[in-house]
Amino acid sequence: MNLLRERYRVDLVELQSACEANYARLLRLLPAMRDEPNERRVALSQGDQLLGVLVLQVLEACPYTTTLRVSQEHSLPWLPVPKLEVRVYHDARMAEVVSAENARRFRSIYTYPNAAMHQPDEKTQLNLFLGEWLTHCLACGHELAAVR
Repeated sequence: MNLLRERYRVDLVELQSACEANYARLLRLLPAMRDEPNERRVALSQGDQLLGVLVLQVLEACPYTTTLRVSQEHSLPWLPVPKLEVRVYHDARMAEVVSAENARRFRSIYTYPNAAMHQPDEKTQLNLFLGEWLTHCLACGHELAAVR
């Protein structure tokens, strides 16, 4: 029996919703993102154990867009360290992942399998991952420096 997989279709409402929510999360974590240079470190810990430090770094600030690097430092040794580049569109109030690790400019749909082994919905998955990461940081993160 020959079973054909249904072709993936981009859910624009889901993608735009994720990008809008990411903009709101980034604005809470880095309210002065329009100022260059700017950086913020948010510690993630469980009890006394430091699990990592989220680093939000402004790479480029323009009147309508800001480019950020979102990465993690001091991660657990067995955990791969994620690094994302995010373009923030202030006029549209959206934030979109434009680079992850060594891949740039993601297409909306990929045929599968492909040489780079991207998932058919790679762009959507990366933006949803950014949202989950930022949500976790907002819920469990704290300032790195101790309050005196």
